Amino acid sequence: MPQYDTFAFYDANAETYATRDRKPPTTRLDAFLSALPEKARILELGCGGGQDCAYMLSKGFDVTPTDGSAELARQAEKLNGRPVKIMRFEELAAREEFDGVWAEASLLHVPRVDLPGILALIRNALKEDGIFHASFKAGTAEGYDDFGRYYNYPSREWLQELLVADGWRDIAINEADGGGYDNKPTRWLYLTALK
Repeated sequence: MPQYDTFAFYDANAETYATRDRKPPTTRLDAFLSALPEKARILELGCGGGQDCAYMLSKGFDVTPTDGSAELARQAEKLNGRPVKIMRFEELAAREEFDGVWAEASLLHVPRVDLPGILALIRNALKEDGIFHASFKAGTAEGYDDFGRYYNYPSREWLQELLVADGWRDIAINEADGGGYDNKPTRWLYLTALK
């Protein structure tokens, strides 16, 4: 499975990755949080170094951070002073527990063939009318970056069709230019959807 090379990268480079100069995406976070009830329960999938979790906690939300890399989870625990659940996406077993799911730059590592199943698990974890946010590096075919990390590189249209087929509603997908850990220009897709 392609993810193993990806996990190996994050485990081997956790401290460098987690402590790099990365600011939380406050504009996207604020939009996501403003649509949630006060003190809402949020599941963060792929918390990385924990910066987004720290921001959500500072705003009074009840956040459950998770990451598939034990080493990255340790880095996030150092930053936030709270446990991070070590969990791969396919291990998500929650049922109607969360008001929101935040998956910034994490689901982009899920093999395309597995993404429908993961999206179904996320829908199961959300309460009715729960909000889902995720971001992906845009593209036309899955592949690897120079670090050996797998990416599913979806197009906006492919992602939209997948979400519609899985029963999501009020789907919005925005595109923007940005960067990433590799410092290369990147076209990003930012999606929000309701259960």
